[in-house]
Amino acid sequence: MTLLDPDWLSKASAQRWLVAVSGGRDSVALLHACVNAGLENLVVCHVNHQLRGAESDGDEAFVRNLAEQLQLPSFIYKADVRSIAEHEQKSIELAAREARHSAFSQACNELQCAGVLLAHHADDQAETILYNLLRGSAGLKGMQAISEIESLGFNLHRPLLNVRRSEIDEFITNHQIKYREDSTNAEPFAVRNRMRNEALPLLTEILDRDVTDSILRSHHISEQQNDFIEQQLDYGKMLDPQGRIHIPSLASQPIFIQQKIIHRYLTEHKISNINQSLITSCINLLDTNNPAKINLSKGRHLRRKEQRLFVED
Repeated sequence: MTLLDPDWLSKASAQRWLVAVSGGRDSVALLHACVNAGLENLVVCHVNHQLRGAESDGDEAFVRNLAEQLQLPSFIYKADVRSIAEHEQKSIELAAREARHSAFSQACNELQCAGVLLAHHADDQAETILYNLLRGSAGLKGMQAISEIESLGFNLHRPLLNVRRSEIDEFITNHQIKYREDSTNAEPFAVRNRMRNEALPLLTEILDRDVTDSILRSHHISEQQNDFIEQQLDYGKMLDPQGRIHIPSLASQPIFIQQKIIHRYLTEHKISNINQSLITSCINLLDTNNPAKINLSKGRHLRRKEQRLFVED
């Protein structure tokens, strides 16, 4: 069996890829699947976050040895994530993600890689969709097959996003592949761990059906609907020559079109943490009885002035 889509393989075969390998089941399966499928121009990338002492060092050693066994070059990056998080006053999760992105950026630039392959799979996608929905996302928001990290100059590719965890387990068993277990995956303190290990299994038990399939199916339908709406939008007509939203043009649209235009505008201006509550607040700016600006992330604002909406620093 193969985990990789033949169409993706045909496009990927001519390029050099950085494969992010933590040492865990999913990333090791992705690496072996790429090798088994005949992808030759691969670089194994491992980031040691130094969060679990000897266990983290063991993961690094495992990935080094795996790269050697497969006769692939490796790029190993160390980051004292806990110290970085404390010094920069940010969460461990954010500091760890930024460390990985720094490693990916450096490796892609030095080694001329087309992008980074990540092992996120369909069950991760369902977990992400549910997590985002419960946090107030604007619709069913999941991971993209390709995510551009524009500020650092590389793309993240997720070739296993349509592959179920059970298929990965079968692949691992059939090929007798060894991998490392991350002990923190079973710990109940992390929200995502509880979603994975408690919430989704409980929902499956309560409903007596595989809720992951239901979530993924709903997400797929939602994406098709969003694609159709995007095709119907005449987004350019909503903007003035300076790229600001023309309020009378926006106000003439149905509310769900207004929401789509606002979401697109905020996304194009690199606004983070876009959720339904924020979009509603933006729509409320159309009413001149309301305050003329609202707060956005990173100290920015969306302001109403002279029949226009625009982002200001």
